Amino acid sequence: MKSVPSWADSAKSLIDVAMGREPADTLIQGGKWVNVYSGEVIPATDIAIKHGRIAYVGPDASHSIGENTQIIEAHGRYLVPGLCDAHMHVESGMVTVTEFVRAVIPHGTTSMFIDPHEIGNVLGLDGVRLMHDEALDMPINVYVQMPSCVPSAPGLEHAGAELGISEVADAMQWPNIIGLGEVMNFPGVCAGDSTMLGEIAATQAMNKTVGGHYASPDLGKAFHAYAASGAADDHEGTRLEDVTARVRQGMRAMLRLGSAWYDVAPQIKAVTEHGLDPRNIVLCTDDSHSGTLVNDGHMNRVVRHAIAQGLPAVTAIQMATLNCAQHFGLERELGSIAPGRLADIIITSDLPTLPIETVVARGEVVAEQGKLEIDIPPASYPESAINTVKMGKHLDANDFSINAAEHGVAADASKATVRVIGVIENQAPTEALQRDVPVIDGRLEMDQAVDVCQIALVERHRGTGAVVNGFVSGFGYRVPCAMASTVAHDAHHMIVVGTDRALMAQAANRLGEVGGGVTLFTDAGEQALVELPIAGLMSNERAEIVAEKAQGLVFAMKACGCELNNAYMQHSLLALVVIPELRLSDVGLIDVTTFQLTPLVV
Repeated sequence: MKSVPSWADSAKSLIDVAMGREPADTLIQGGKWVNVYSGEVIPATDIAIKHGRIAYVGPDASHSIGENTQIIEAHGRYLVPGLCDAHMHVESGMVTVTEFVRAVIPHGTTSMFIDPHEIGNVLGLDGVRLMHDEALDMPINVYVQMPSCVPSAPGLEHAGAELGISEVADAMQWPNIIGLGEVMNFPGVCAGDSTMLGEIAATQAMNKTVGGHYASPDLGKAFHAYAASGAADDHEGTRLEDVTARVRQGMRAMLRLGSAWYDVAPQIKAVTEHGLDPRNIVLCTDDSHSGTLVNDGHMNRVVRHAIAQGLPAVTAIQMATLNCAQHFGLERELGSIAPGRLADIIITSDLPTLPIETVVARGEVVAEQGKLEIDIPPASYPESAINTVKMGKHLDANDFSINAAEHGVAADASKATVRVIGVIENQAPTEALQRDVPVIDGRLEMDQAVDVCQIALVERHRGTGAVVNGFVSGFGYRVPCAMASTVAHDAHHMIVVGTDRALMAQAANRLGEVGGGVTLFTDAGEQALVELPIAGLMSNERAEIVAEKAQGLVFAMKACGCELNNAYMQHSLLALVVIPELRLSDVGLIDVTTFQLTPLVV
């Protein structure tokens, strides 16, 4: 892929092009310059590009035209900096870095800041290195944050690997590491955990950015302690007071619109209604599955959404370009249309709706009218990253049976009060519910009448054959069914949710057969399957193919009665033991308000 000389190595040519002594490689003529520094839209602007960098931005750059200069006519359309996703996980798209990039370039994304802690939880440092090296080969800017919490909550879960201070310090030397990934173990930070503070210190020693993740509504002492730790940003806010608190404490507030996280609208009111300075607010996606990428967009979708909430268009664009670049110390490389910066530019005919008509990355036209114009060779992953699902045994319905006596229920009881994970639509947090369920033949049973079905976590890294069972509410399943997934943030064991124990076993065994993925079974057999052979997280197929399979999963879930928006994303977070209130891990049921094991039966 095209590499771009440094600004220093390009300076002589950039000067000569600006002066008219040397021809530009490419000239964009007659556009409206969206200047994210001044907040203006400046008409009748030309952009001269040399060696993948911007040499001149201003009126009439005809002095830079040479015999071989490529001319792109903007015809009065807007010239917008290429969009940046400040925080995201490629694995959530269920595709490789290469296929993710292929999917988002036509949407105007030219810079991504990825945290590969999903593959890190399965394959450790080797997995992070695989994605780091793949990112280096991309035709757009893909920076990597070194995962900070593998596992995310030590003692409350067991991942497929462990990363610590020495691994972080090692990775900080890699050429494409931009900082430390989201520090999810906020209780550990607030308690002064030596590993967390050591990882932060190793990052700061290299003058790199520490990503934050404070997933608690408590804005008291714990929040202030977390801000004091060195976390430079946070994307876990969901309320107006969250974004305000973060900005006041000198953090960048990252507002996310992912496939299932709708956190921009309530927080953007801090700017539109309360006048908060927008310079320290950044837009991101966090998690976008392939269906969203193919059908709805990427950062262009987030910017359009922010504008629809009443944010001025140029301000929304600043939040997805310059603010991000400044946050990561890359202002002199990207995030604006200005001399010396990488020539990452979108041409669009309208700002509020932001149709992406032409995308230029590093001075090369990479997409036109929603179509990729360059070839990106597919990525190849080693055998060590394939077939990582180790079941340990063939499961049957008995593995998903919950013995009442083992949970302290009296032998003559006809019902028991249990703790239930409550799914909240379009949000990452869950509710800690309590429901009465029947006791039949010594087993705790589900109760579809009140939308309580069963959830199980199947250990899949070491082949122990262990199954931990619990209850969940919110999916609305009305028929015998079961869905299993090896995408189960963050430790990525296997999560199975169902209304029938035999079907739960079938779904789990099926993923063992195919090496990971997502499947849904009913009495009629398998209704949907998305194979994810790379670490049980990613497909090696094109995003469009994966999106089509994922859409089949959506249809299958709806046919079973589930009406949740992006229910698959909700399913994948049910084991995320760093976001309140209640989660399931391979250790047991976790109360994430106290970070302690809690009994299933009240």
